[in-house]
Amino acid sequence: MTRRQPLDRLRRALWMALWLVIAVALLGAPGARADDGYRLWLRYDPLEHQWRARYSAAAAELVAASGLSPTLQAAQAELLRGLTGLLGAAPRATDDVTQDGAILFGTPTSSPLVKGLALDLRPAGREGYLIRTLTIHGHRATVIAANTDVGVLYGAFGFLRLLQTRAPVDHLDIASSPRISRRVLDHWDNLDGSVERGYAGDSLWKWESLPEYLSPRYTDYARACASIGINGAVLNNVNATPFILTPLYLHKVAALAGVLRPYGVRVYLSAPFSAPVTLGKLKTADPLDPHVQAWWSAKVNEIYREIPDFGGFLMKANSEGQPGPEDYGRTQAQGADLLARALARHGGIVMWRAFVYSTGSHSEDRARQAYDTFKPLDGEFADNVLVQVKNGPIDFQPREPFHPLFGAMPHTHLMLELQVSKEYLGQRTSFVYLGPLFEEALRDDTWTRGAGSTVARVIDGSLYGERLTAIAGVANTGSSRSWCGSIFNQANWYAFGRLAWDPDLSAAEVAAEWVKMTFTSDRRFVAPVVQMMLGSREAAVDYMTPLGLASQMAAGTHFGPGPWVAPAKGMPPDWSSTYYSRADASGLGFDRTASGSNATAQYSPRLAAQYGNAAACPDNLLLWFHHLSWDYRMRSGRTLWDSLVLHYGRGVDWVRQARKTWSKLSPYVDSQRYRLTADFLAVQEKHAEWWRNASIAYFQSISHRPLPAGVPAPPDTLAHYEAFCIPYVEGSPGHSPGCPPADIPVPR
Repeated sequence: MTRRQPLDRLRRALWMALWLVIAVALLGAPGARADDGYRLWLRYDPLEHQWRARYSAAAAELVAASGLSPTLQAAQAELLRGLTGLLGAAPRATDDVTQDGAILFGTPTSSPLVKGLALDLRPAGREGYLIRTLTIHGHRATVIAANTDVGVLYGAFGFLRLLQTRAPVDHLDIASSPRISRRVLDHWDNLDGSVERGYAGDSLWKWESLPEYLSPRYTDYARACASIGINGAVLNNVNATPFILTPLYLHKVAALAGVLRPYGVRVYLSAPFSAPVTLGKLKTADPLDPHVQAWWSAKVNEIYREIPDFGGFLMKANSEGQPGPEDYGRTQAQGADLLARALARHGGIVMWRAFVYSTGSHSEDRARQAYDTFKPLDGEFADNVLVQVKNGPIDFQPREPFHPLFGAMPHTHLMLELQVSKEYLGQRTSFVYLGPLFEEALRDDTWTRGAGSTVARVIDGSLYGERLTAIAGVANTGSSRSWCGSIFNQANWYAFGRLAWDPDLSAAEVAAEWVKMTFTSDRRFVAPVVQMMLGSREAAVDYMTPLGLASQMAAGTHFGPGPWVAPAKGMPPDWSSTYYSRADASGLGFDRTASGSNATAQYSPRLAAQYGNAAACPDNLLLWFHHLSWDYRMRSGRTLWDSLVLHYGRGVDWVRQARKTWSKLSPYVDSQRYRLTADFLAVQEKHAEWWRNASIAYFQSISHRPLPAGVPAPPDTLAHYEAFCIPYVEGSPGHSPGCPPADIPVPR
C-alpha cells in the first residue's frame, strides 16, 4: 500500500460524508427545499424509511396486459410515477403475477387475469373501482379492478392516495364509486385569456396557440382532476361569447378534448342564448321558432362531428343582462328544452343555471326570485336538463341558508353549484378552506321528505330516484405556477372533487388527506394545520358578514368592505350593500318572515317555522331572516350590537393566532411554500382588521351605541374608510365603480 492510498480513502470518506449531509438536508429538512406548488397533491416525494420498507413489499411488480387503451396507459404511467417516487425504485413491469407484492390492474375486458378472478364488480358501477388484497398463483397481490378503464384510473389514484397518506395496505377490501354522475368544473375563462372572478393569473387555455401546441399543463390539469374524480370541464365563461361556437374555436376545443379524454374528463361549453342571431344571422332566438330550432340542431351536429364525446351546454340566460327565453315571452323550461332536444340524440345534457333575477316583474327580495321563477316549472324540463342551483339563494356569500329550490322540484333534475374561487371570501390571498362550507351545503336538511332529506340526497338522486345527477364547482385554476394563486387555495379544488365523489366525507377527513399529500404526514404539522383549515371559513364569516349579514363587499370587485354601498343610479338596488343589511336607527337585518318578504315560506313548514322565529333561528342566519333591534337580546345574553362587534373582533383574533401557529411550522415545510403562506397570512391580518374597523365604524354611525367594554375603537373615521377603495382587482372586469379618479388614502 502506498502512502497516497490512505489519503485517497480519507478524501473519499470525507466526500461521502459531505454528500450524506447534503442528502439528509435535502430529504429530511423540507425547509431547505424550494417548491412552487406546481405538483399540487400529486407530489410523490420519497416516503419515510419505515413506510418505504413496508410498502415496497406490496409493490414489487406492476402487472398489466398488453395493448392498453390510452386511459389504462395513463393509469399505468401514474402508478409507475407514484410508486417510483414514493418508494425510491420502480416496480418490475410484468404481464403475470410471479412474486409477492404484485399490483394487478385492469378490467375483465382488458386483463385475462382480472377476468379470471371473477370479482363481483357490481358495487363499482360504471366509474368506481375495487382495491382488494388477494392470493394469485400462490402469491399475495393487490388488485385494482373496475368495469371501465376510467374506473381503473380512479382506482390507481385511490391506491396511491393510500400510500401518500400512510394508510395500511396489507389487507385491502375497498369498493368505491361516485354518488354523483357528472362532477364538473366550470371555468369562467374568456377567449382573450382573462378569467372572470379568477385569482390565479390568466386562463389555463392558450387559445391562440391551439390546436398546434398542447401545453403539458393540460395533461397535468387532467391528471389532477382525475385524481379526485372530476369528470367534466366547462371550458369558457358563463358570460359567453358566440365565437366559441365557430369552426375556428371548435377545432381548438376538440384538441383540448383529446388531451382530457384519456383522464375521463369530458368537455362542455357555455353558449349565449342569442347565438342564432349573432352567429346564424336569424332575426330571433325565440325557442319556439322552427328556424331557431333548426339552427341549434345543425350547430350541435357540427360540434359532435368535432368532439364525439362532447358533454353538452352550460347556459346562463335572463340574468345580469344576458339574453334568454323571457326576452321572447317564453319560460326558462322552453329555453332549456330547445337545446335539450338538439343534444338528446347525441347523449348530451343541458346545465341550465337558476341564477335568474331582476327579470320582468320580480319580488322585492332577490333571495326569492329564482324560486319564484323555477318552482312553477317543475316537471316541464326535458329529461336531459339539469337546473343548476347555487348553494344559497343570493350569490356564493360567506354564509347563506341553503337554496329553497332544493327539495322543492321533485320532478326536475337539480344540480348543485359551488364556487371554488372564493370571489367573496378573500380571493387569492386569504387562508380560507372551503371544505366546511361545501360540507354545510351538502348536509343541510331540506325536510321535504322528513328528516334526512339533505341537499346531498337531492343532487345524488337518492331522494327522488333520479339517474341523471350532477354537481359543479366554479374553478379556481389559472396560469399561476401554483395553479390556484396560493398553496392553500389548492385544498379547495381538492375538497370539491373529493366531496363530489363522496358527499358523506367530512371536511376534516378531506383536509387531513390533502395536508398529508401536499406537505407531510408528520402529526406535528398535520394536526395544527388541519385545525387552522377547519376554523378558517368561520373566521372569515366573523370579520366579513357575521350573524347572517350578506353582500357587504365593495362594489364591482367584491374585495374589501363596503357596507355603505348604496344603490347607484341606473343599477338594480340588489347590487348594493345597504339593500341587504337594511341598517337603520331601529336595527339591522333583512326581514324575510311573514311580516317582510316572506322568503321563509319557500322552505318546508318545519324550517319556515324555525327560520321565521327569531328565538329559534340559528344565530349564524339571524340577520338573513330578521330585522332586529340593536338591543335585541341574543342567546348569549348580549345585545345584538355587542355580539356583532365581538364577532368582527373574533375573526381578526383568529387570523392573528393562525399567523402565530404557522410561524412555528417552518421546520416541516419547504421554504418557498412556507414563506408564501406566511406572507399571505400577513396580508389577511391587514385585510381582516380593515374589514373589522370599517364595518364597526359604519354600523356604529347608525346604531349610535357604545362599543363593548375593552373593545378598541376603529383607528380612523368612517369617512376615511368610505374614501379608501382598490380600483382594480385581479379577476374583476374593469374599474371599480366605487373608486373616483382621485387620491386614495392608505388604510391604517
